[in-house]
Amino acid sequence: MRFTKLWLSDFRSYCQLDLDLPTGTSLFVGANGEGKTNLLEAIFYLATMGSFRVSTVSALVRTDSTVSEAVVRGEALAGERKLLIEAAIRHHGRSHFQMNRQRVRRRELLGRIPVSVFMPEDLTLVKGSPNDRRRYLDDALGQMEPRLDAVRSEVENILRQRNALLRGAGGRLSADVGTTLEVWDDKLAEAAEELVDARRMLAMRLGPRAAAAYGEIAGEMLPLEMSYECAWQGEGLGEALKRARSEDLRRGVSTVGPHRDDLSLMLDGRPVRTHASQGEQRSLALALRLAVHRELAEAVGQSPVLLLDDVFSELDPGRSRGVLRALHSEQTLLTSAGDLPADISYDARFRVTAGRVYREV
Repeated sequence: MRFTKLWLSDFRSYCQLDLDLPTGTSLFVGANGEGKTNLLEAIFYLATMGSFRVSTVSALVRTDSTVSEAVVRGEALAGERKLLIEAAIRHHGRSHFQMNRQRVRRRELLGRIPVSVFMPEDLTLVKGSPNDRRRYLDDALGQMEPRLDAVRSEVENILRQRNALLRGAGGRLSADVGTTLEVWDDKLAEAAEELVDARRMLAMRLGPRAAAAYGEIAGEMLPLEMSYECAWQGEGLGEALKRARSEDLRRGVSTVGPHRDDLSLMLDGRPVRTHASQGEQRSLALALRLAVHRELAEAVGQSPVLLLDDVFSELDPGRSRGVLRALHSEQTLLTSAGDLPADISYDARFRVTAGRVYREV
């Protein structure tokens, strides 16, 4: 399972690009700001119809007053089948996606070419907000079971509608507001409980994988506890929404629900966010990504494409060797702005300069 070709037009820093992608490990080197990460982002976008860097797709269109859309095309092999995936990303209006010249929706594409991305910003998985950890779970679920990506979108839409109603109520519970809240509460409870059940089950499966991966990367085994935290689990979301209604009206926002949940991480009996060292936090962030990579590989029956964005820049040599031992894929795209660990071997080397890519080896 791998990409064989990548074409870009007005995507990020690239005016035009036509690139052959070999099997094995491809190394992309160059100074910061030359466009290395943009290549990985383009591959990720073709596989997921989303970015691992931004939520606003207009940022993917090259900055130029004459440019209104970016085009990303990729040719991939999924088993014996050849896939041509195309995306037209627009500054304004809806983007369009095709697979083998047929229009597709996001959930029809998710999981066809699974990808795993590792980047320095992954440290937010352990140090960042609960939203970072919820997205970690939701993105994994979307590739493993695309139907759940639609459920997540439904939950987000219901919450937007409910919050708009709460803001418009001005803190007063009129008969009309109460009736409409009941409707949104029922819809939210049904969709959210399905999403949260899936998140909780995934967290249970990922826990042992993350613990094993941490041992491989850090070179030592430490007890890792990973659990999904949901404040309304005992009573159900429907009852929790009723109990929180006065507070929701006062604040004009939904104060309980799946958008408030978190993934708890404890290493050696201590909260990772506040008590783990920098090295432990980085090792665990990589372990969390590696756990999803292995879970996804088992779910789809093939190893996902690996996207490694300058992941060795913040690791000591021992942890770098641990990462190398732990990662395996039919295709790996690796970027680096500096020196690489001596142990790294690659099948092709590319130089990235000012939005151009040259093969060196």
